[in-house]
Amino acid sequence: MKWQHGETWYRIVGDLSSAKTPVVVLHGGPGAAHNYVIAIADAIASTGRPAILYDQLGCGLSTHLPDAPSEFWTPELFMEELTLLTQHLGIADNFAIIGQSWGGMLGMQYATFDRPGLKALIVADSPASMAIWSSEAAKLRALLPVEVEAALKAAEAANDYTSAEFQAAMDIYYQRHVCRIPFPQDVLDSFAQIEEDPTVYHTMNGPSEFLCIGSLKSWDIHDDLHKIAVPTLLINGAYDEATPGMVQEIHRRIPDVLWEQFPLSAHMPHVEEPERFSRIVNGFLDSKLN
Repeated sequence: MKWQHGETWYRIVGDLSSAKTPVVVLHGGPGAAHNYVIAIADAIASTGRPAILYDQLGCGLSTHLPDAPSEFWTPELFMEELTLLTQHLGIADNFAIIGQSWGGMLGMQYATFDRPGLKALIVADSPASMAIWSSEAAKLRALLPVEVEAALKAAEAANDYTSAEFQAAMDIYYQRHVCRIPFPQDVLDSFAQIEEDPTVYHTMNGPSEFLCIGSLKSWDIHDDLHKIAVPTLLINGAYDEATPGMVQEIHRRIPDVLWEQFPLSAHMPHVEEPERFSRIVNGFLDSKLN
């Protein structure tokens, strides 16, 4: 899809001519690209419901803009991209969204506006406030081994996040709170996307999971969540960065909402507990949509 800022790559999984309402899959990061959520699209398409994967501007197979000023990268930019994509695909009057991590943040904010064509929303592993995200991350970090915390502090003091010691420390955090099974290739591919071009992640988030100093630092949509007027499913893992306390604050604000927690998962239930994820997600979609 061509638009004023470049090209947005997308792929349709399944058949858009199906009678079933299609689902647009919003990946996380920001800037992680679609690779690690391919499993979500495949799970949805396995029921005959089409799913749309795409790379948000600035990553993956879409146009990269490494020289864009920091103020360019905003949730409003990505909401515009999403709207244009649904129009381009001819589904703007009938679609659902599933967003993972940053994708769920984007999906929630998108749904707080009047979107007549949006019929359902699934939010997987997402906060509605970066201040709360950072606060919960600090609690999880406090439970890490002493030597891991020392490596993280050393990297922060030196403002150097490239050392082997820092990467090893982050790997331990990832194994506890991001994905508790060996990373599948699709997940590794998405991590590689951010390493190859960290522009969007660094600009909007910051240098690590613990330092949100980018443009999302003060992002908070809690006061707007009551405006979400479509059936909504919240998902998180028991060991998730998106902690139960975090999700509870979202759950109590959205009028028509269900919440499923995955007991064996961290931040990626779709790869950690794929069979249960598919059953829960498709059950919700089939109960709410054509």
